[in-house]
Amino acid sequence: MITVLSRIFLKNADSMSESKRRSAYGTLCCCVGIFLNVILFGIKCFAGIISGSVAIAADAFNNLSDAGSSAITLAGIQLANRKPDPDHPFGHGRIEYLSALAVSVVIVVVGFELLTSSVDKIRNPESVDASIVTIVILAVSVLVKGYMFFYNRRIGQKINSAGMKATAADCIGDSIATVVVLISTVISYFTDVQIDGWCGIVVSLFIMYAGFSSAKEIVNSLLGSAPEQELVEKISSLVLSYSEVVGIHDLIVHDYGPARLVVSLHAEVDGSQDIFMLHDAIDNIEQHLARELNCLAVIHMDPIETDNELVTEMKNRVVLAVTEIDKNITIHDFRMVPGNTHTNLIFDAVVPFSLKLNENEIKKEICSVVSQKCENCNCVVTIDRPFV
Repeated sequence: MITVLSRIFLKNADSMSESKRRSAYGTLCCCVGIFLNVILFGIKCFAGIISGSVAIAADAFNNLSDAGSSAITLAGIQLANRKPDPDHPFGHGRIEYLSALAVSVVIVVVGFELLTSSVDKIRNPESVDASIVTIVILAVSVLVKGYMFFYNRRIGQKINSAGMKATAADCIGDSIATVVVLISTVISYFTDVQIDGWCGIVVSLFIMYAGFSSAKEIVNSLLGSAPEQELVEKISSLVLSYSEVVGIHDLIVHDYGPARLVVSLHAEVDGSQDIFMLHDAIDNIEQHLARELNCLAVIHMDPIETDNELVTEMKNRVVLAVTEIDKNITIHDFRMVPGNTHTNLIFDAVVPFSLKLNENEIKKEICSVVSQKCENCNCVVTIDRPFV
């Protein structure tokens, strides 16, 4: 259905800008989701009334809340597509994260309401009048929700939409929940065993789990989670493919919403080369990153000595020394400043979060091991933490 509708309504999608294409696909999927959920609410509500099943009725209102969630996602996509302004120079992309978080909260609330009604049904049991019509309605609902999961996940990945990914997670939870209700209804149809309330509890737990899982992922995005390793490797590979770049460090990916990335990093270059030539190369890399990743790229150029054997040897000693503390510690911006009585070794050390020492303790440890490897040397170290 989505493929057919996209061919009809999104004929020029490939020629649209990234933001307009995301908005178009998101709008289409949300509208289809609202339509299908309203239909499911109607037929399940009918099935719940004729059967007297609290699990089916609750599942019906869960679909109604899903329609509302799709409406929230739709509003989020539209608002996130607004252009940058003086108060929001990086755009409004994070509104989509907020709308997705609202969807997750709605999912959890619906799950909790279902839990309380199911407990009440266990305390005050009533017989369920199951029928073939009810069973068919539930079976169709499972198939529809399964289809909604696949298209929301596919389009969500295509346009990198947190809201649609949250909706996809909700759909698979709903599909599993409806399967549980279907099993309960089939058992009631063929036997006198009434497990409607217990199945309602199982359904509610599935729904709340989906909501909490989705909310956790979205909150991580809002707080500033580490970028995916695939993206980090892609950035590193692209930058290092330029012969002028010797190494990179302090790579940071700032996420201002889907398709709104700001990438900053430090690129090490041979300090003996022409500064204008190096600056031109850095400009080219920034433009290449912008084209390849649809991002804003900012690169700081760090000149280093590449042909000084003494500096290279001393740096290797320091690398060996710091890895005795933790094999994952790396150093960069290494410099030597000779003096009459000692030599200052100045560098930054990137220390993993797994090393449970405070900054002063880490500095003390590094200076201690470096002094053992490098005689008459004073360690001047700045502690960094990895951003990727």
